[in-house]
Amino acid sequence: MRDEHITLTAGDAEVDVLPGNGGRVGGLRLGGVELLRQGERFGCFPMVPWCGRLRDGRFRDGAAVRQMPLNAPPHAIHGTARNAPWHTARRSTDEAVLTYDLTDPWPYPGRVTQQVSLTEDALTLTMSVETYGSSFPAQLGWHPWFLRSLGGEDVTIGFEPAWQEERGEGHLPTGRRIDPEPGPWDDCFGMPGGVDVTLTWPGQLQLKVTSREEWVVVYDEQQEAVCVEPQTGPPDGLNTHPRLVTPLEPLEASTTWTWTRL
Repeated sequence: MRDEHITLTAGDAEVDVLPGNGGRVGGLRLGGVELLRQGERFGCFPMVPWCGRLRDGRFRDGAAVRQMPLNAPPHAIHGTARNAPWHTARRSTDEAVLTYDLTDPWPYPGRVTQQVSLTEDALTLTMSVETYGSSFPAQLGWHPWFLRSLGGEDVTIGFEPAWQEERGEGHLPTGRRIDPEPGPWDDCFGMPGGVDVTLTWPGQLQLKVTSREEWVVVYDEQQEAVCVEPQTGPPDGLNTHPRLVTPLEPLEASTTWTWTRL
């Protein structure tokens, strides 16, 4: 159902899960304070079966060239699942499991499963992509919109990437790796030891975004919110760093947000 609304609780933490609106986390409140930008397009949505911009909406699979709709002309962006309804497979007070069946315009049948698990001091998001038949390239990741201000000083973003993907025309990586540059950013960074980014709202809250994946897009060019997006490859990764989903090996990833009151 489009308007289904699941609320998870653990201690004074509350998470809203919206299966009908792209399987997104619609809100995260700690002691009643909302951390995520509100609105139908915001919260935190799963990016699948690709992340970020896909050049000209095209990718190659063997000899075939596949064309996706250009929802951010001249490119396609953030996959097909964020505007689609998901199905609730299981729910409890502190966990929800959602599924989404890959369908047109994506050319390969498959299933995405996302688990949302809440504790008193952490939220963990886990996602997998399985194929029903032939193997196919895919990516997955998450796109949270964290509020820049929680009513006090603006958030600061702390991380130590090994490299930055050089940003070329159309906000797409050129393929060159450069030394990390100061923000503002709409850029992809490499963290070979795993994503580890700390958001600090001075005097209020510290939140760490971690993942075993080594790619993260940081976007802080908007006034209202900042985005820290762990993902399984860089933008246009279906063409440059494809990860293959096979009948024996699904594509899996997770991210955990851990918070501490200051």
